[in-house]
This record gives sequence, C-alpha cells and structure tokens, in this order.
Amino acid sequence: MPATRTRHEQRSLFGEILDWMLAPLLLLWPMSLGLTWLVAQGIANRPYDRELAEAAMALARQSSVQAVSAEGPAPPSLRLALERTASSLLRSEEEGDNVYFQVLGARGQLLAGDARLALPDDDTFDTARDSPPEPSGVRFRDDFLGDEPVRVAWLALPGGGDGDALVQVAETLGKRSRLATEIIKGVLLPQFVILPLAVMLVWLALARGIRPLADLQQRIRRRDSTDLSPIEVGGVPDEVAPLVDAINDLLQRLDQTIAGQRHFLADAAHQLKTPLAGLRMQAELAAREIEAGRGDTASLKHSLEQISVSTQRAAHMVNQLLAMARADAASGQVLQHRPVDLAALVRSVVRDFVAKSMDRRIDLGYEGPEDGSATSGLSLLGEPVLLGELVRNLVDNALQYTPPGGTVTARVVPDPFGQVVVLQVEDTGPGIPPAERDAVFRPFYRALGTQVDGSGLGLAIVLEIAQRYGASITLADARPRHAGPAAPPPGALFTVRFPLATTGSSPSSA
Repeated sequence: MPATRTRHEQRSLFGEILDWMLAPLLLLWPMSLGLTWLVAQGIANRPYDRELAEAAMALARQSSVQAVSAEGPAPPSLRLALERTASSLLRSEEEGDNVYFQVLGARGQLLAGDARLALPDDDTFDTARDSPPEPSGVRFRDDFLGDEPVRVAWLALPGGGDGDALVQVAETLGKRSRLATEIIKGVLLPQFVILPLAVMLVWLALARGIRPLADLQQRIRRRDSTDLSPIEVGGVPDEVAPLVDAINDLLQRLDQTIAGQRHFLADAAHQLKTPLAGLRMQAELAAREIEAGRGDTASLKHSLEQISVSTQRAAHMVNQLLAMARADAASGQVLQHRPVDLAALVRSVVRDFVAKSMDRRIDLGYEGPEDGSATSGLSLLGEPVLLGELVRNLVDNALQYTPPGGTVTARVVPDPFGQVVVLQVEDTGPGIPPAERDAVFRPFYRALGTQVDGSGLGLAIVLEIAQRYGASITLADARPRHAGPAAPPPGALFTVRFPLATTGSSPSSA
C-alpha cells in the first residue's frame, strides 16, 4: 500500500513541462478571441461610419439654410425636398438594413425625418467631446430606435442666438455584424488549425528534447549490479550533467565503501583463523591422546586451558567485530540520542575491568567527578552503548599493553570554559612511537615489537565512534622519553575531547 501511494505521488517531468507550456497558450487563446472580436467590430464600423458621415454631411448641406432660418414647422415643400434628398442619399445597398434621418431646426422643431430618433443627451455630448469628431464635424454614437440597435451619425449646424440645428442619420447594424463575422471567421478559422498543430509540434519537440533522459535511464538499467564505474557524461544534456556528476560521486564513494568492507571481511576472516585453528588443534590433540590411551589429567587440563584461551580470544574478536559493525551502522543513521553522564559511564567501565586488572596485577584507577559532586553531571547527548564501547576499548587497550605492576588511569576532566568534556586514558606501557600513531587507528594494525594478544580493532572502533560524535582524539606519550636501557617506558596517553555543543544537537551522522 505505501509503495502504491508513493507511486501516485510521483510527478512526470514531461507532463509538468507540457502543462507549463500549453496552459499559457490555452489561457491566452480565449483572450485572443475576445480581442479579435473587438478589433473586428472596429474594422467593420470604420467604412460604414464613413458612408454614414458622408450622408449626414450631404443632408446637412441641403438643409442648412432652411434648418437654421425656419421659425416654425417646415413647409411641405421643404419637407418634400429634404425627404427626396435623404431618399437618394440614404438608399441602402444591402438588404436587411434600415436607414433613418432626422432634421431639427434651430428651435428644435422637426423639419423632416423620423421623430423617434432621440436627441443626444448631455452624457453623449460629453462622450463626443472626449473623442475628437471627424474633420467635417460629424460625431457618432450607438443608440436604440425602439428596440433595435442603431449607429447614429449626427451633426450640429451653427445658428444664431436661438441655438443649433441638428442633422442625424441612423442605420441598423446588420451589414456591420455580417462584416465583423466574416473578419472573425477569416482570423479564427486558421487558428483552429494552427492551435492543434502547435500543440502537436510542442509535444514532438518536448519528446525529442527529453529523449536523452530516456537513453540515460536505459544505459543505467543495462548496467550490471556490480558495475560501479562512472557513468559516461557524453551525450547528456547540460542541465542533467550535474545530476550525472552527483551519481558518479555517489558511485565512487559506494565503491570505496564496498572495497573497504571487502578488505575488512578478508582481514577479519584471516584474524579469526588463528584462534579457530588453535581450537581445532587442541581438540584433535586431546582426542588423539584419549584414543591412544595416553591421556593423563595434566595433558587434558592443558589442552582444555588452551581451548579456553582460544575461545576467549575468538569471542573477544567477534565482540570487537560486532562493535565495529555497530559503529559503522550508526554512522549511516540517526539514532535515538539521550543525555549520558560521561563521568558515571567511565566509572562503570572501570569497575567492570577491576577483575581483569587484578589478574594482571595492574593498578587500575579513576580520576574525575564523583557521584554527588558539583561537576558530576558532565552529560553528552548520545547513545550510551556506543560511548561505553569507546571507553571500554580504550581501557582494554591500556590493560593489554601495560606490563604487570603498571598503572592504568581513566580520568574525566571538565573544561573550565564549558566548551568540551575531556576523557583521558593513561598507561605505563611501552608507548607508541610517533611514526606509528596514525597507523594504530587502522583496523587490524598491530604495533611492531609487541607480543600482546589482540585483534587490532580496539582503536579503530574508538576512532569510528569519536568521529561519529564530532570528538577529536589525540595520542601522546604519558611521560617524557629518555634514552638508555634503564629508562622507564613513556607510556601512552589517549585524549578524547567531546564538544559540549552536542548536548543541544544530534551528533554528526557522517
């Protein structure tokens, strides 16, 4: 179920780019239709407005003297003359359109034409003044004659003190609508062909542009699972090249990690051979002695002691291998961290090693804050098991290399400035030469010239966990070196500095 939900949440890059390319196009197309309609209306009005203006001007020339000078109703002769003139001028060449005219005298009396035509109101005059008139003085307005929309051309004839005469010519909008429709058809019909063609071309162009991604996907899918070589960048688009570089960097780090794991497993197998071979040899030797009837109690006891030693050695190595694996796994994930009292943890580890130190006749001690002291709460935010493993390996390493009669001291030193918490483990062993101090932290490395049993993993585990918590670790002589066969051994001093900043944030997962 979660896999299905994740699958549905995935987005198609192809579809998203296509949406962003086509959505503006589909949004602008209706706006284009509206603008085309408005432009077509303006284009359709222009020639017919010109004809209407010419008719209004001709009618005004015919009636100018009479319209201005008339004092009462127009005489029949004047009305007849104006109607004849209007009839000859305003004959519609297209069926379905009606043309009306009106001539008003200087006093507003109807001299000729249709009385239903409304006078231009104040708003119409204001609108007319906002838009400049034709050079002839003709102005236009949209109006209604009854319920029928008309286009009106009107012209005021200057008179004396009584006012202006008025000539109006109105025409229905049939031929204008037909011309606008023809213009719109001529513009829009090609768009109905061009738009699907544009969508198809965008689809094909996008499919061709995204094809290198599909080729890259096939190249990766055809790879063998063990092939961690870099992906060839040739033929990859510039926008995808950073992604390929990041994948190559990941492959390189993965290859190094796998190589390190293989090397680690090979070394671990090699190191485990010795205690396992000792177990087998002692078991076979005891079996042969018993079969030959020569197995006395002393020889059998010796064989069992050797088997016990080999078993302890193998168990110790296995435990260290598990600790190393646990530290490696912790470096790749975020653990549940909680405050850990470092002083209490060190005291607990020292108590665990008391029996071993007494068997080896080594003075094992602790220096640092005690329970109930003001500085006892030196807490770090971390995982107690890993921190305990770090302290345990440092103490165990010191006990392994300190001769009988020596001293091992684990101490916790608080920082007076409150920046770090210092853990130190000091011994009186032979010490580590400066040339080997970096090498001792590598897995399975053993200092030269020592006969101590060990796996060479302890300090590697310490370094791994210290890096996990952003701590620094240094190795120095516990006391100054002196030349001569009677000089005391310099010992070793391991110092781990934990930053107190980890109390407010999780340790680094690197």
